[in-house]
Amino acid sequence: MLFFIEVALSGLMAGVMYSLVALGFVLIFKASGIFNFAQGVMALFAALTLVGLMEKFGFPVWLSIIGTIAVMIALAWLIEKLMLRHLVNQEPIILFMATIGLAYVLEGVGDILWGSDVKVLDIGIPQGASDWMLDNFNIYIEKLELFAAATAATLVTFLAIFFQKTRIGRALRAVADDHQAALSVGISLHTIWVIVWSVAGIVALVAGIMWGSKSGVQFSLSLIALKALPVLILGGFTSVPGAIIGGMIIGVGEKVAEVYLGPFVGGAIENWFAYMLALVFLLFRPQGLFGERIIERV
Repeated sequence: MLFFIEVALSGLMAGVMYSLVALGFVLIFKASGIFNFAQGVMALFAALTLVGLMEKFGFPVWLSIIGTIAVMIALAWLIEKLMLRHLVNQEPIILFMATIGLAYVLEGVGDILWGSDVKVLDIGIPQGASDWMLDNFNIYIEKLELFAAATAATLVTFLAIFFQKTRIGRALRAVADDHQAALSVGISLHTIWVIVWSVAGIVALVAGIMWGSKSGVQFSLSLIALKALPVLILGGFTSVPGAIIGGMIIGVGEKVAEVYLGPFVGGAIENWFAYMLALVFLLFRPQGLFGERIIERV
């Protein structure tokens, strides 16, 4: 029983790491109706920028984080000015294809600016096993994963309040519903897009820090976006709490399946379990556990 609890907790912590990437997708989709394929690359770009400021310019950690936030806000402004404002009221597939192009541009720029070698990211986040969990419960849990869980909980709380209680949050939801209608009531589409992409960039920085601290800053980091997709399908593309719940379901499910079912099917269940679970959800509940049901009248 203790072993099962350890496997489940390990899955929960891994799921939180997936959720940090999924949050960026939810933010942009909820506020603008765009599935941002470049979100994983944004996490990579933010982590590369942070390491570059620390290593090449010798900035302290706190100044590097502030500088990276400034870079992500400037990137949001450039994305709105050069890409989004020319695609107002276009079909979702056009916006989606634009974000695919954006992903390749950011990956190339990151490679040119900071190099393609694997980089070590150390900003003082605790590493190794949690002594408290080992001493009190004899359960192995990484300190980094506990730190990521606390960070994700803080982010979700902040973002939920931001979307539900603030005027900007309500404007973000209005823009997502209808660009033209939002413009007609005086909502600045350009300002809203800069704000939401800036927030998504900061969330990408948090995800990049956590994943970079765990496995190093490398270009395969951009592929975590593929693991975030099943999380979005389970939790719902428009739900901030759903991103966390979906991530934890995926994390626990794949760890338990790998340990208990893997020996019977030759292993490697962890590689495809999330996508099979997402397929089941698409068949029976395509909007996800917490997503809004989309009704179109024709």
